[in-house]
Amino acid sequence: MNASVLKKFAMTAGIVAVCFASVVPLTGYLSSIRPAMPETYDDSDLTVKGAHLKGFALGMEGLLADYYFMRTLQYIGKKILNAPSESINIEDLSNLNPRLVYPLLDTATSLDPHFIAPYSFGAMLLPAIDPDSAIALGVKGTTNNPNEWRLYQHLGYTYWRLKRYEEAAEIYQRGSQIAGSAPFMKMMAASMKTEGGSRETARAIYKQMLADAEDEQVTVTAQRQLDRLDWFDEREAIDRALAQVMERSGRCANSFGEIIPMLMTVRLPDNRDFRVNERGQLVDPSGAPYVLNKENCRVQLDGEKTKLPLS
Repeated sequence: MNASVLKKFAMTAGIVAVCFASVVPLTGYLSSIRPAMPETYDDSDLTVKGAHLKGFALGMEGLLADYYFMRTLQYIGKKILNAPSESINIEDLSNLNPRLVYPLLDTATSLDPHFIAPYSFGAMLLPAIDPDSAIALGVKGTTNNPNEWRLYQHLGYTYWRLKRYEEAAEIYQRGSQIAGSAPFMKMMAASMKTEGGSRETARAIYKQMLADAEDEQVTVTAQRQLDRLDWFDEREAIDRALAQVMERSGRCANSFGEIIPMLMTVRLPDNRDFRVNERGQLVDPSGAPYVLNKENCRVQLDGEKTKLPLS
């Protein structure tokens, strides 16, 4: 290597070294002067609508639909993980401001109108975010897939969640007429008209969803709702037993141990029994010990240990 080449190499290496050395302080400076971004910045809608991509995806619509569906799961998952646990109410997620859930699901189903998973997931999630969007996605599903009776089940569920029992009954009835539909559909069509708001109807709906679930998120949500219904049943029975002790002795029970023999005679739905852990503690459906509130002599969930929604 002659002297001129060596000199050029040394100069180039020196310039690169100086540039790298400048990166750290420059990065720190830029971070210090960068304006604070609004909380909604991460929700900036940079998504191209699926309807606009149709015909330009070179046969990759199905793959793109999968991508948008996965983005939906990641998006709502991040929202829930970043939210304080006490602020999460599975019946109303609007406070999380998950405004991109519907656009993402709508894009996925526009790219692939026969992709069932986004419709199923939307039916479970959207009623707690935006009821109008939940209905819009459900109607879109049944319109694009008129022979998929499970999509009528999902749309019927959406109307039921919104307490629109007549419309739910109509949708369940339409779905029950599709070849191969489950007998559950006809049963729900009748139940909506007579006991649409009952806990028994809710349990039947979530048990069927759990049995039919093809997506993990639907499975988790349906099981969580069933556990929540079990908690309601157990709470009523425990509070009745506590009231009987109060009436008989004029005081609140010292512990749940006093009423466990009474609870063992209670018949819970689905022939369930109350659960007691290895320490002899009465536990909720998630396995966390119940708490006895001595001030009002009622049972309550342990906010730190339970996996059930507190609201």
